[in-house]
Amino acid sequence: MNYAVVGTNDMDASVEFYDALFEHSGFAKVQPSARMTYWLRDDFAFAAALPFNGEPATSGNGAMVGFSTGSAEEAARLHQRAVELGGTCEGVPGQRGPRFSAYVRDLDGNKLCFAD
Repeated sequence: MNYAVVGTNDMDASVEFYDALFEHSGFAKVQPSARMTYWLRDDFAFAAALPFNGEPATSGNGAMVGFSTGSAEEAARLHQRAVELGGTCEGVPGQRGPRFSAYVRDLDGNKLCFAD
């Protein structure tokens, strides 16, 4: 996967949430415009964007962005941090099949998965 983008209706709140969430994760923030903010790491980019068409951003039913965290501990830490920042738990950290994973929704309702 090259990149993933989630929609937001409040760029300032989204940037504050993801800046704090990714604080110790090795992502570099880039803001090419007021409409979009990227967090970059190696060969992957994650972005929050105000929808190009000007319509309100909505979370997709069944849509999810997965982050490979490298360890169960980091997956659990990111889950806890996201909830502390106002995200909502969608699945507590735990072993699910071959992966340890944890699920949250961000401030706009976008579903995220953190997995080892």
